[in-house]
Amino acid sequence: MLEKIAKWIEEAIKKLNYPADQFAGRWGVEHPDELARGDYATNVALVLAKVVNQEPLVLAKKIADQLKASPLEFSKARPWLDRVEVVPPGFINFFLTRDFFTGELKQVLEQGDKYGRVKKIGAGEKVMVEYTDPNPFKEFHIGHLMSNAVGESVSRLIESQGAEVKRACYQGDVGMHVAKAVWGLINKKENPYAVGSQAYETDERAKREINDLNKKIYERSDETVNKIYDAGRQASLDAFEIIYKRLGTKFDYYFFESESGPVGQKLVEEHLDARLPKGSQASTVSVFEKSDGAVVFKGEKYSADLHTRVFLNSEGLPTYEAKELGLAKLKYEKYPYDQSVVITGNEVVGYFAVLMKALKLISPDLAKKTKHISHGMLRLPSGKMSSRTGDVVTAETLLGEVREKIKQKMVERALPPAEMETVAEGVTIAAVKYSILKQSPGRDIIFDVAKSLSLEGDSGPYLQYAYVRALAVLEKARAENISPNLDHSIEISELEKLLVRFPEIVTRATVLYAPNLLITYLTELASAFNSYYATQKIVDALDHHSPYRLALTATFTQIMKSGLTLLAIPVLEKM
Repeated sequence: MLEKIAKWIEEAIKKLNYPADQFAGRWGVEHPDELARGDYATNVALVLAKVVNQEPLVLAKKIADQLKASPLEFSKARPWLDRVEVVPPGFINFFLTRDFFTGELKQVLEQGDKYGRVKKIGAGEKVMVEYTDPNPFKEFHIGHLMSNAVGESVSRLIESQGAEVKRACYQGDVGMHVAKAVWGLINKKENPYAVGSQAYETDERAKREINDLNKKIYERSDETVNKIYDAGRQASLDAFEIIYKRLGTKFDYYFFESESGPVGQKLVEEHLDARLPKGSQASTVSVFEKSDGAVVFKGEKYSADLHTRVFLNSEGLPTYEAKELGLAKLKYEKYPYDQSVVITGNEVVGYFAVLMKALKLISPDLAKKTKHISHGMLRLPSGKMSSRTGDVVTAETLLGEVREKIKQKMVERALPPAEMETVAEGVTIAAVKYSILKQSPGRDIIFDVAKSLSLEGDSGPYLQYAYVRALAVLEKARAENISPNLDHSIEISELEKLLVRFPEIVTRATVLYAPNLLITYLTELASAFNSYYATQKIVDALDHHSPYRLALTATFTQIMKSGLTLLAIPVLEKM
């Protein structure tokens, strides 16, 4: 509907002979903050007034009159517009008809899970989304938990728009962190990675041994080391799979630094003495160059925002940067995508900018297809975590703490043990994921366990509880033989106005890679339903409006279920 109204406005402006091209993209159509002001509103007159030097309110009235005089082809299929109003200082508000809302609600009930999944912006595209990326031999910490929550939701949103999505996980199974952990295993230490890290910084002998191990692991030149390494690597990967399952993620592809390293090293060596294409602004500068025995990329040559990064160290081994170059090539060879979305924490934004510049010089096509999304850090009130010192906050620890709090709250509930465990797990995941996804991209999060479990609003359990409440209403109606029916329509409520916005919200959240928009919408929707539930007697055999209210409740359950699913938040039928 938003696009229909925008197109209608564009046609009206053209008929009024205003220079539409001079302010294209500067105006928009949005939902007013207050539902009483209409279902849609546009600021087009306010923007155009500055271009044509007219009073915004006068201009708005001219455009509104032209809109009313311009019949729409699509209005013949379904009457949808009730009226157009102009309000100071120059907004144009649009009010939709009862027939429109009834028609949309019927579509929700008819289409079920398919409603809102429009094959539109991503139709036919192949997209690979890389996220989570925990490293073997290290803990799956709350940073990985955040990346997984964002990545899984973004993947599902992209799928909802008609794209084929493949989920990828990239893991560092070689490198100094592995050598430190293997050193700890060889020396039979608890928390081997933390012990190895500390030894590397305080013990020169240990440092030499770890450096030697690093090379042996990369080259696979020592059978004893290989056995310890292989066993530790597999144990880590198996443990990660258990967490993925809890979080609702199933990866299609796994990539490892041991695979991308040689590929990246070759790419760097091939472009070490290479010159940029003729016509390039920096045509006399090599892509990579040697510096103090290492091979580097000097990003500052191309932009003041970039800096120098090492791609091959002094021993000739590929660094994380070179491995990332190799990864881009491996990804495309495995799955020739139209777009590659990479989700990481915002602490590597500067690093990734340098990497993308190097990739653009080596493989412009792959760089053009790559989109980097950064998220903030998940922190606890106690402060920052650190895997190096061994006091890392693991995902398992956090989930366990939340789950224990939930079970304490449920102690008086007479639920069978198996059902109790299912509910506790579902609420746990909802509490954590909601807390992560409610923030706009890039912002840090302070996770508060108590707030995350609130049933009063602004939490995952709040959304789940609203859904369960609606299911209970429908169950009660079935027991009284009252069936939902949208034919007995009544005055348009706030709930209906919110329900039909779902497809637009999903599309916008997808385009902006912003699951928080869907979180905000579902929270407002749950609040609207709870208010409706509190003020309306939904199940009443003597009230001829009861079937309509039930249909509205059924529509709410469908939208809430679809929204929670897109966020990878468990949908519970009992709480």
